[in-house]
Formats: sequence, structure tokens, C-alpha cells
Amino acid sequence: MAKDPVCGMEIDPNDAAATVDLEGRTYYFCSQDCADSFQDDPDSYI
Repeated sequence: MAKDPVCGMEIDPNDAAATVDLEGRTYYFCSQDCADSFQDDPDSYI
């Protein structure tokens, strides 16, 4: 399981609605909205 860094939801990486690769790490998201928020300001979520 992976934790969506924006909303905190636990999600199965295989079922993630979106992913973002940043500095060699893949982040998994429950929705495209969470992924977009992360991409707008990743430092506030890491």
C-alpha cells in the first residue's frame, strides 16, 4: 500500500488514479486532483 501525500488516503499502487515521478521516486494518488495539487507545490507535501 502507498499513502497519497496530499490527502493521506492509503491506496494500492496498482489502482492509483495518478502517479507523479519526482527526484527518482514515484508518488501515488487517489485522484488526478490530488496529483495536480502535488505537482503545483510538491515541497508542501513531502
